[in-house]
Amino acid sequence: MSFRLSQRDKDIIAFINQFRAVDRDSLVKLFFKQLKSPVNACNSVMVRLYRLGLIERTHQYSPTVYIPVGAKIKKNSQKILHFLSILDVYKQMCSYSMPKNVIVEDKPTRRKGGIEPDLFCIFKGSPFWIEIQRNQYSEQKMQAKINLYEEFFFSDEWQALR
Repeated sequence: MSFRLSQRDKDIIAFINQFRAVDRDSLVKLFFKQLKSPVNACNSVMVRLYRLGLIERTHQYSPTVYIPVGAKIKKNSQKILHFLSILDVYKQMCSYSMPKNVIVEDKPTRRKGGIEPDLFCIFKGSPFWIEIQRNQYSEQKMQAKINLYEEFFFSDEWQALR
């Protein structure tokens, strides 16, 4: 059986690979909102991509959440909720302006113990490193994270990322 992927199919697969967990409603909002029946269109595309083995899905959540093929993430992992939180911040940003150079779980310094933001992007011309915490951090641990970001900022290393 031969098949051809549309540009939208390729964009959806790349988006799922980039964000690592994407719920159906987010896909509707980001890729199908201009259609007459966006939910039905999304469902049929996602079933097709799943049957072709180009994406995985988990029914642990409602609506269905899609993950990359071969992802090192279990289908019932709490990490999925973390990735969905990152996606939610991205969608909120998109409602104001499209972020550019979006990287999920970046490690810009590549050194052990350096900053590891959940989301990096250029937003309205400025670099943003975003940390998303779903659980409570002690004040000491949070201050240590803040110190790492301040150190990175004052090092001017970040200027190369613009």
